[in-house]
Formats: sequence, structure tokens, C-alpha cells
Amino acid sequence: MKKSDFPLLPKQLKWSVFMLDKVTMILPVILLVAAIYSCGEQNSYEQPELGYRSAELMEIDGLQFKDLNKNGQLDRYEDWRITPEERSEDLLSQMSLEQKAGFMMINSLSMLGSRKAEASGGQFVASDLEEGQVKEDRSEQANRPNFIGGMNTVTSSSQMVKEFNNRHFILRSNESARIISEWNNKLQELCESEPLGIPAIITSNPRNHITSNASVGTALDATIFTAWPGELGLSATRDLSLIRDFADFSRQEWHAAGIRKGYMYMADLATEPRWSRVNGTFGEDPEWVAEIIKEIVLGFQGEKLGPTSIALTMKHFPGGGSGKGGQDSHFDWGKEQVFPGGRFYENLLPFRAAIDVGASAIMPYYSMPVGTEFEEVGYAYNKGALTDLLRGDLGFKGIINTDTGPLTRMVWGVEDLSLSERYKKAVEAGSNIISGVSNPADLIEVVNNGMLAMDHIDNSVMLLLKEKFALGLFENPYSDPDVSEKLVGGEDFREKAALALRKSIVLLRNENSALPLKPSTKVYFETLKAPGRGEQASQRKVLTENDANYNLVFVDSPSDADIAIQWVIPSSSLFNSEGAPISISLSKSSINVDQINEIAASVPTILVVDYTNPWVIDEVFNDAEKGNIKGVLATFGTTPEALLDVLTGKFNPQGKMPFSTPVSDQAVENNLEDVPGYLEGDGYALFNYREGLSY
Repeated sequence: MKKSDFPLLPKQLKWSVFMLDKVTMILPVILLVAAIYSCGEQNSYEQPELGYRSAELMEIDGLQFKDLNKNGQLDRYEDWRITPEERSEDLLSQMSLEQKAGFMMINSLSMLGSRKAEASGGQFVASDLEEGQVKEDRSEQANRPNFIGGMNTVTSSSQMVKEFNNRHFILRSNESARIISEWNNKLQELCESEPLGIPAIITSNPRNHITSNASVGTALDATIFTAWPGELGLSATRDLSLIRDFADFSRQEWHAAGIRKGYMYMADLATEPRWSRVNGTFGEDPEWVAEIIKEIVLGFQGEKLGPTSIALTMKHFPGGGSGKGGQDSHFDWGKEQVFPGGRFYENLLPFRAAIDVGASAIMPYYSMPVGTEFEEVGYAYNKGALTDLLRGDLGFKGIINTDTGPLTRMVWGVEDLSLSERYKKAVEAGSNIISGVSNPADLIEVVNNGMLAMDHIDNSVMLLLKEKFALGLFENPYSDPDVSEKLVGGEDFREKAALALRKSIVLLRNENSALPLKPSTKVYFETLKAPGRGEQASQRKVLTENDANYNLVFVDSPSDADIAIQWVIPSSSLFNSEGAPISISLSKSSINVDQINEIAASVPTILVVDYTNPWVIDEVFNDAEKGNIKGVLATFGTTPEALLDVLTGKFNPQGKMPFSTPVSDQAVENNLEDVPGYLEGDGYALFNYREGLSY
């Protein structure tokens, strides 16, 4: 409508009609804005559930808040209506140097009290927090350069909270979901009773995988949590949707138990086949690993951190897979990280992916880069890597969490610095939280003597606080033991994991269609497992039971069999290393190859190899002389039931190799530590990356 539409009206009336028309057009907008503003003034906030024990509740404008510092008024950090950053700024202003420094420490809790079975009629109970922790170990064994002994440990969880002001903890115990939940609640209750009422955050290494290469410091084997394939097995499924499901289902289990942060996952690349931590990676292809990392972060954290998230600490920046000679930087003899193939920056692709989808924290490795543009010091001290590369070039804005022990044990490249100088160098390089230390006295001294500016402390604490606020821990850090017991390991989770366990299995050779096994076949099924950590002898187990009613006849002797299944599970223990050259041949990995060959000589054999490393299997199989081996399969942490479903054709194999396997020891010796197997050239691989058959 315009003024010319009213030619016969007086000029004033024309203008009035025109203006009335304009008001009519914009009136709905005015009313909508007014309504929104009015609702916002009244109450546009959704009251979160508040979990509390000793804190008093305050009611303001019909909403409830926790009086965490017990001063009878609503402080900004107690006000869940404002942003995590605003809340962090207020809380930071109320914290003393001692509280801030303690907040920048993270160390292990042992839950020793949960093992007082006699206190509960034979059942484990949650620690009372006064139980003795592992005290400082000054024995000869503790002098080995690893993080198991010799650390700055304390006498009790209570001391860590009350005296050292620690609020970050690593849980390494393998307990039930109920015990973890109850223990978390006791810990949170203690923290709530302290000045400022700052809650704890419990961190764990992976808990949802079947692995034959578990170590206390790196990962747990199958637990009460739903058992999925190892990380390599998830990669072998080639199913990003399934990997997202894994992360989401695991998130729900962790959340129910009260574990709100993970020291995971490894974004490192499996480019060096001798590295003992290959089993924690997703394989050798940086682009594929980057795709997986995105799904992992989104599944655990969501689009952004919130009250239902598990915050992740992606590791080990900038990629720890190219240690010289396959050695690991937990030890002096493995401290050098080399890049003979010139592929330093390819290692960054999975970390870029993690940053793009909002990974909460990143952990640098112990290694020191050799022959690069960066200073030859461990990455926790490496300002060029952490501040210039990670924060500057890659734009990371989250928490940098050191690996466990670089200030006191794995001091590569800074051996000649004093402890005070190491603190200064690490924090100024960009490290925000120090792992493996509880007592903050040394860090406090570095600030008080003027070596380290307070700004560095405040910047780190701000990052750590923002994560806690975003996770909703200040509103409710408690978990429900009944819910955790019911939810963890639930049927829906197990069904999806069972699919992944089967999809992860790779069929590599199938001579004359020996597989799937024909009905009524007499089968000798034997598992040969190398001794794990703390075990003295290999384990042999012959399967004779048929609980799943397979249309097979299981026999207890190869001489009675039509075909033999030999499932070989080698071992490569990180913490048994002595610095000797590494071989990944089966015989050097505690497998009796003579036994395998003896059985294969007498009966047609299906060889199944569990790959935690790209094992060299030429002592029992090669393509030139297959002998009596009619089929070869790869597993990456799975169950006998899943394997038998594939062997019998109940499930058609779909998996693809997540890395290349070297054809011989010589191929391993000639490999370039930072170059993936698919780029090593002709003649390198027995089984190629992404290789895999179906029926």
C-alpha cells in the first residue's frame, strides 16, 4: 500500500491511512519482541537438577542455586544462568595461589578402600577416602623411568583434596559401575564441604575395549563396561556410524558411573610397526583416522560440552607413532622421535579434526623431536609445538594436559634443568595441567620466587574451570549407583557391540573356499595367548564346548579333527622394555611357532592372528609357501563367539585391515618410522592396508 492508492482523500487523511497501514504491518513484530522480552524478564531459564550434600540452597526469582562458598548470597560463579567464562572469572578471583596451583595437578587415585571386602560381607565397597594410597616408592624398581613408581604420591584421597587442593583425578582401578559411582559421590561430598565447594572431575583411560595388550597406565582390558573391539578393530569395521554409536553408548555408561573425562583417544598414527602402543591407535592412514576422531569426539562430547558430555583429552600431540626404532618415550632409550620420511605434518591431520569438532583437551607426548624445526625437548616443554603450532597455527583453545610424569621422570631434553626450571619451562610452553603430581608446593614456589608470572597460572586455571562449568559439575557432580548398575553393560549396548565385534574381523586368505566351515565339520579350536603383564607362561585353551549350538563337532585333539583353528594372540608389553632392538616376529612375541607348524603339518589349518601390532608371521605363513594353512583371519580384540560366527558363515566377514603388515623382519628394519605401510613401496607388505575378503 502507498499514498497514491488514496487520490480522493484529503492530504492529512491520506497520510493517516498510510501510517496506520505501516503500524498494522509492524505491530505483530512489536508484540512478539515485547512478549519475548517479557518472558525473559519473568523466567526463561530451565532449572537444572542440583546435586548437593552439605551446601545450602538459595531461592531467587523462583529458581534454586547452591551456596557453594557458604556466604549466604549468590556469587556469580554459583549462578548457572550466566556463561562458564563469566563464572570462571568470578571463581578465579576468589581462589588463592595454593588453590590454583593444586587445581593444576592431576594424579592417580587407587580406591584401595574398595577392596576391603570384609567390611561388606564379601562385597567391594567404596573407599572412605582415608585409605592409604600408594606411597612414594623409593625402591630400586621405582627408579625405572616409567610412571608406575617413584611419583609424587600421597597418603590418602582426603589429603589430596584438603591439603593439596586437588580437584582432578585419574581413576585406574577396574571396579564395578556401582562402586565407581559410590566412590565418586564420596569424593564429591568431600569436595563440596571444602571452601568454595569446587567439585572434582574423574578421568580414566579407555574402559570399553577387548585388548590383549592392556597396561595400568594406558588402557584397561574388558571391564564391567560394554566390551567393544579394540581401537584397531573399530577402524577395521570401516563403519563411521557404528563408531559414533560406540562413542555415544560408552558416553552414557561413563556418565552413569560418574567418570566425566577421558584420557583418550589416541590420534597417533600406526606408522612404526614395532611401537608397543599401536593397539591404541586407529591405524596408519591419517585421513581415515581423522574421520574416526571426529566421530569419537562428537559421540562422547556432543556438538559442545554440556551436562551429559564426557570431555576428551586427545593424545599424543603432535603424534607419538614414529619413535626411533619403534622404541617408546616412556624410557630414555625411546625419547627420540624421528621423521626420516619428512611426514611430521601428516601426523597433525587427526588433531586438526579433533580441534575442528571441539575436543576439550589435548595431551602432548613425552617424546622430543629430532631433526625438525622444533627445539629438541619433550613436547610438554616445547613452546614451538604447543604455543606456536597447536594454539597458533591449529587454533586450539582448550586445555593442554601433560602426560603422566614429564616433570619428574620423563624429563627428555631438560635433564639438566632444576625442578623449578622445568615447571617454568613447561607452563610457559603452554602446559595447563601437570599429570603425575599431587603436591603443588614446587609450582607455588616457582611463582613466589618470581620465576613464573601469575598470568600463566590464571590462564591455565581459567581453562580448567570453564570445562567444569560447561560439564555442569558445579550443579550436579553426583551419580546414581542404582542407575549406573542398571545402565552399564545393558542389553542394547551389548547388541550393538556384538555387531562391531563381528564387523571388525578381517578375512585375509581363503584357499579353495575352505571357509565358511561346512556343517558337521570336526574342529580342533585352540587359543594360544602370549603371557600378559605379570604372567609367567603362555596360555593354551582348547574349545570343546558348544554352548551356541554351532553345527560343528569340537574335538580335543588335532588328530581327531577335519580342520584346526589356531587363534594366536601375541603380546608386546610397553613396560617390560629394556631398550633392546624390537622384533615383532611371532617367536619373539612369546608364541610357540613350532606348535603351530606341527599342528598345521598334520591337519588343514585356519590361522587367526590377533593384531595389537602388525606382526610378522612368516615363521608360520607366507604367500609363497602356504602349506596346509587354508585360511588366515585378523582380529583386533573380539570374542570366540564373534569369531565362530564368521568362521561358520553366520556372519559374512566385512572387516578391512587398518594397517599394512610387514612381510619379514628385514622389511621392518628397512621401514621409515613416520611412513605408513601403504607408502613403504613394493615388497613391504604381506597384508595390505584396507585388504579384506568376504564370502
